[in-house]
Amino acid sequence: MKGNKEKNPVLPISTVFTSKGIQEKFARLGIINQFGLILHLPLRYEDETHLCPISEVSEGRIVQVEGVIIHSEVMYRPRRQLVCQVEDSSGTLFMRFLNFYSSQIKAYSLGTRVRLLGEARAGFFGTEMVHPKCKIVCEGTPLPDALTPVYPTTAGLSQVMIRKFIRKALIGEDGDGRNLSETLPSNILKRYQLSSFRDSVMYLHQPPSNASAHLLQGRTHPAWCRIKFDEFLAQQLSMRLHYQRRRSYNAPALPCKNGMTRALIKSLTFSLTSAQRKSFSEISQNLSETYPMQRLLQGDVGSGKTVVAALAVLQAIENGYQAAIMAPTEILAEQHYQKLSSWFAPLFHSLGITVAWLSGSQKRKQRQAALSDIAEGKAMLAIGTHALFQEQVKFDKLGLAIIDEQHRFGVHQRLALRMKSVKEGLVPHQLMMSATPIPRTLSMSYFADLDVSVIDKLPPGRVQVVTKLFSDTRRDEVIVRIREACRQGKQAYWVCPLIEESEVLQLKTTLETYEILSLTFPELKVGLLHGRLPSQEKLSVMELFKQGNIQLLVATSVVEVGVDVPNASLMVIEHAERMGLSQLHQLRGRIGRSAEASVCILLYQKPLSEVARERLRVIYENSDGFEIARQDLLLRGPGEYFGIRQSGLPMLRFADPERDETLLNYARDAAEEVLRDNPEFAKYHLQRWLGEKSDYLKA
Repeated sequence: MKGNKEKNPVLPISTVFTSKGIQEKFARLGIINQFGLILHLPLRYEDETHLCPISEVSEGRIVQVEGVIIHSEVMYRPRRQLVCQVEDSSGTLFMRFLNFYSSQIKAYSLGTRVRLLGEARAGFFGTEMVHPKCKIVCEGTPLPDALTPVYPTTAGLSQVMIRKFIRKALIGEDGDGRNLSETLPSNILKRYQLSSFRDSVMYLHQPPSNASAHLLQGRTHPAWCRIKFDEFLAQQLSMRLHYQRRRSYNAPALPCKNGMTRALIKSLTFSLTSAQRKSFSEISQNLSETYPMQRLLQGDVGSGKTVVAALAVLQAIENGYQAAIMAPTEILAEQHYQKLSSWFAPLFHSLGITVAWLSGSQKRKQRQAALSDIAEGKAMLAIGTHALFQEQVKFDKLGLAIIDEQHRFGVHQRLALRMKSVKEGLVPHQLMMSATPIPRTLSMSYFADLDVSVIDKLPPGRVQVVTKLFSDTRRDEVIVRIREACRQGKQAYWVCPLIEESEVLQLKTTLETYEILSLTFPELKVGLLHGRLPSQEKLSVMELFKQGNIQLLVATSVVEVGVDVPNASLMVIEHAERMGLSQLHQLRGRIGRSAEASVCILLYQKPLSEVARERLRVIYENSDGFEIARQDLLLRGPGEYFGIRQSGLPMLRFADPERDETLLNYARDAAEEVLRDNPEFAKYHLQRWLGEKSDYLKA
């Protein structure tokens, strides 16, 4: 390790390439240094290590043969094509090119010896290969002793060129191979039975002829395990350093004084569940610390996260600090404002403090009044949408920032709110909430730097929503169900995926559905809600629906989060096959918010793709949000799940938290030990894997 410290372990790409054009092409593949080349691992391999006699070639197999061209001809029926007959000592086959250059006609002339690699199939003249990989060789040209790697590429970069530069990076500048030096202590390698980094990388780039294609393609070979472990370890080290750095910042200590919090709990018409109490206890303890809390409160739809957040707000206010709650939609923000205002009114009235409401659609006078109350500290709680982190919003003493449905905000938006009031070197505490549960393995990797509280029990009295699948051809049956439900005094949602007609997707529009349902149910009051309505009109429609003046609400997925109408017990989701699992589960959570039996009907249109069929199966068979989230992760992969690409966290290229959970557990344990006992190894490992993104380099 001592020698490694004296040199930069991640050499810039300019030390490899002399041409700026080639450098730019590799940059398009995300390769900006020598280690990027080393980790540009093959997509698959071709076996050019042995030859198959032409007589033994069978259809459907990918094989390599060698022979001499005994006939070459450009044919014009049914289309222009180059056809060559190749012969070895055992037989003949044909190679056929549908697209070819004039130079190939000359190159593949009579008597030329060629080596072909491709899939054999039955052709008009006999066994043939169409567009095989073709090399002109001399008799006795030796065969490779390793499988041939096939790499991800981009326009202007051939496989030959990529292999050339990767070989150069593997050897190193002076032929010392220090790019492949070890970054893990020997005790870690031994404990987890890991192969050396050098051996693993060399094996993956140049696997021997007897290598297991199954293990290589499935990425389960020990060489792949080492690469995945290293990637997990770099992520875990980065997360832990981020966690440590956060604890080095100062935050206002906000101990629980049990005044307002106890008064609120006593005034509620329901009792907190044990899960809610436990979550608030964890949050309360964090708020009392002198370093900033960064906690994620997750719970299924309807589990009661809002009241836990309300208690956290009161704990901040009791200590003389303001709180802010940011929600992704005006409807959700308005719901929070109405609910918390009603809860807090008896507590705030005698103290002369208020709750401020901020949104992009406010009139200038209302907005200025709210901004003034927030800046002067009269409003101890501010609730709103993205408008909360705009430049003109100034807090007097912001001590707690709460972000609801946090995955809908980018990392910079979340940070902008938290940094709204950094006074006297104090950073506000941050609580993030999500009704989209994070699968355990994802929490262990991408969210390892967060403290997590889980509300895993629904309030008593809630009845599980019954989910039914209906083909679009059974629409008449759905109409009957809605009419019966509304006659009994209940309310219903009809959710559509689009506002405007789309010829490509051929989906029913919200507007068209509203008109049809208004004619179908002349005896019912039908409402319309979509994202393009003016904000005040949206809020007005929701208020009429909550009061029962609207019996059937036709809406887009704008009702996905935050809408709480206990009397609504029936939901129809149009074109459910086109929605994601998380969205379907969130929408379904808008009903079943009372003791009334509730039904969610998923209307789908045939034919169904395999993915759509699987999504509908999962949502039909499961009501547990955590299991749905796990299945969603398996279907979508960690890269797309939960908006991680916007999170600012280093993405995993090779490892998969779900499939490689054992390696993830090993890396978590190892990260703790390496940081404690071998900080130099940790530094070198992070520089290699994260480069300029490394927390060590930022320190």
